[in-house]
Amino acid sequence: MPPNDHLDAETRITSVREIAKANATGEACIVQLRGPEMGRRIELTQATVTIGRDPDSDLPLASDSVSRRHASIEAEGAGHRIVDNYSTNGTYLNHKLIDGSSTLRSGDFVQVGEAIFKYLCGDNIEASYHEEIYRLTIEDGLTKISNKRALMEFLDKEFARARRYERPLACVMFDLDHFKAVNDNYGHLMGDYVLREVARIVTARVRQEEMFARYGGEEFCAVLPEVELEGAMRFAEDVRKLVEENTFEFEGNSIDVTISVGVAVADQSMTRSEALILAADENLYKAKRNGRNQVVG
Repeated sequence: MPPNDHLDAETRITSVREIAKANATGEACIVQLRGPEMGRRIELTQATVTIGRDPDSDLPLASDSVSRRHASIEAEGAGHRIVDNYSTNGTYLNHKLIDGSSTLRSGDFVQVGEAIFKYLCGDNIEASYHEEIYRLTIEDGLTKISNKRALMEFLDKEFARARRYERPLACVMFDLDHFKAVNDNYGHLMGDYVLREVARIVTARVRQEEMFARYGGEEFCAVLPEVELEGAMRFAEDVRKLVEENTFEFEGNSIDVTISVGVAVADQSMTRSEALILAADENLYKAKRNGRNQVVG
């Protein structure tokens, strides 16, 4: 995973806000949503903006998965198009491999190696840019679900309410079994696809009053207010089955994916919300030690 995926939430947020203060005006730009310089803004004021591992590129990306002259963004009429320069690993538009080049529309996602950018253009570019910066503080750049910071804020609020009114509160933690082997055997693009797909199918099972987030790396967490242990175990088993029964197909490769799940409920002995997370995480690792692809609560 990119180095900044491992930064703590406050460091990431501070970095994003500092970068936001340095923004400039322009009719079109791309904003980095994933990568070491998450939040930076690149103005598209010249006819061609080159992207690659070559340090002389307009947008240099120091990554082995990026070719020296990987891609370019070129002016086209009132907008732009993304052009792949015969790169080794390809260039992706909205998570699909482009064939040569493709026209960009405001809001499109461009992926080069491990870095993801969002293309913005039009009269409301400033508002769009600042909205995107705000999203980076609460949303995971890859999966588009809530990030750890948003999760912990939600959990703190619900934990305090559960203690005050003696209401049930459950936490479900899971991570992908043997995920390193997916990246090692099929590459990080397959790994990214799996993470996005898991987030998508689990989100469909989550109710509006619940919180589902990427906790970090290949680990996810759901906070379930007003849910007892029995209901949380049922939720966890539903999620496990959804992942196990899903078909994960990407660029001609098809793989099976399973998850290990830990469940915990708040009790009066817990004085901090972190204790609930820790209890669920301990059960997650019991599930992994017991053979994976199972729920422990």
